[in-house]
Amino acid sequence: MPFRLSRAAHAGALVLPFVAGCSQLGGVKVPATELVSGASVSAPHGMVVSASTIASEAGRNVLADGGNAVDAAIATGFALAVTYPVAGNIGGGGFMVIRFPDGRATTIDFREMAPQAASPTMFTDSAGNYSARIHHDSHRSVGVPGTVAGFELAHRKYGSAPWSRLVDPAVQLAGNGFAAPQGLAQSLDRALGGSFKDFPASIAAYSKSGQPYVGGETIRQPDLARTLTRIRDQGRDGFYKGETARLLAEDMRQHGGLITEGDLAKYEAKERAPIRGSYRGYEIISMPPPSSGGVALVEMLNILEGYPLEAAGHDSPRYVHLVTEAMRRAFIDRARYLGDPDFTRAPIARLTDKLYADDVRHTIIPGRASKSEPSDLVLRHESDQTTHYSVVDANGMAVSVTYTLENGYGLGAVVPGAGFLLNNEMGDFNGKPGVTDTTGLIGTEPNVAMPGKRMLSSMTPTIIARQGKLVAVVGSPGGRTIINTVLQVILNQIDFKMGIRDAVDAKRFHHQWLPDRLYVERDGLPPATVDSLAAIGHPITWTNAQGTAHSIRIDPVTGMRQGAADTRDKDAGAAGY
Repeated sequence: MPFRLSRAAHAGALVLPFVAGCSQLGGVKVPATELVSGASVSAPHGMVVSASTIASEAGRNVLADGGNAVDAAIATGFALAVTYPVAGNIGGGGFMVIRFPDGRATTIDFREMAPQAASPTMFTDSAGNYSARIHHDSHRSVGVPGTVAGFELAHRKYGSAPWSRLVDPAVQLAGNGFAAPQGLAQSLDRALGGSFKDFPASIAAYSKSGQPYVGGETIRQPDLARTLTRIRDQGRDGFYKGETARLLAEDMRQHGGLITEGDLAKYEAKERAPIRGSYRGYEIISMPPPSSGGVALVEMLNILEGYPLEAAGHDSPRYVHLVTEAMRRAFIDRARYLGDPDFTRAPIARLTDKLYADDVRHTIIPGRASKSEPSDLVLRHESDQTTHYSVVDANGMAVSVTYTLENGYGLGAVVPGAGFLLNNEMGDFNGKPGVTDTTGLIGTEPNVAMPGKRMLSSMTPTIIARQGKLVAVVGSPGGRTIINTVLQVILNQIDFKMGIRDAVDAKRFHHQWLPDRLYVERDGLPPATVDSLAAIGHPITWTNAQGTAHSIRIDPVTGMRQGAADTRDKDAGAAGY
């Protein structure tokens, strides 16, 4: 039976997307439920929460049709490549954390890799000077994509539904089209005059003969549909070999990029043991390197476990000061030690040990901000344009996925004839060995570009459990802010007993060692707290939205899956059954 999207999904509605009466797929009838945008969506069996209501429903339908959480995560991820192109992708990469109902856990690393022609000095010009353009805005900034291989590995080891069943919803969305949600239409309009403007294939894929779409108009992507069809019918070989690989490699040759058909054929996703920690009796399961997220998250939670945060009060001066200082210290350790574990031996056991946190905690002075000196390590730019989604199935299997193209729409370049966007993830490698300065460059050895190496990331897909039972699935996009956004969603639930809706909605703040600024969402702190923080040496910079933490929590009494799509994301939605 062909895949069908409900009317609500076609409209891009921010409601739990079921047609009136039921949504039917593969003979499964799903009871209709609707909730307004911003509410916490509850369902007894399964839940998907993502940046696209349409993609969430694609994943939900897989759950309702008997698939497990890994199956639904794969279907959601492929659908996001069609309906959320700013970050959803088959041309990028990311990470997946899986927790099984019996408490076992694993992770899938499908981070992009440097091509074989990469080198530590590849981002320098002919005079040997660092070039931001080469680093971030050229075809040399494209890493070998990992998403399709990562999904294939997860499916082969832990999926249950047929592969074609999981990819076909995306094929239909791309080929038959979908009604553009308002947020997507506005985003594409901006991109036409921005990152798309130098790439005719991008303009052709995401406009009407150069004119922008408006909300509600049907977007069709025939080239992408053909690529997705090859993936559906041939598995990973439909991307890494044959026609798709040829088209990608030819685009590289024409634009001075480094990826070859050989690089594509050699790419492998990896299964890795998760980072595990604990916080006030809760188990924290997160992503290991080459993501820095799990290590930094557990280090911060270990530091903060020594303080009575609930007694300090949410968003009180003491609370914000202590959390900020924990952030500051975890980020300097991130810069010093972390990189691709296949190339760099990082002291992960020490960084995530509670005794190490005790030592670090003693360097925090109550009532006085630490100082980050320009002579210390400076963290480079990492794009905010990532996306996160969460899945829980009827048996309690949980999946947390964060993946990205790096910048919004990646390089901005669609592969001609293939229809998908290229990443610019090589920009997450250090710019030039030994060059660290106050502009954001960092030149430490663990994260310099080398053939086959994966670049460091801040992505932090995370699962929380307690006494053997699943508690929550969390994560966020946001570049370097990801780790701190996930931290605060966890603190909001555990220390301040917030439900998932309030935990996601609460305002956030961020510190990353350097620049020595405390970034706070606008109107995110009481004026008295702001004044007190400034008085003890925390310079504050107001920002717009920080992250979009699409999360799920399990009601401890009823077992209901409670999905909270972050309202900072216009087209986001939760779908359950």
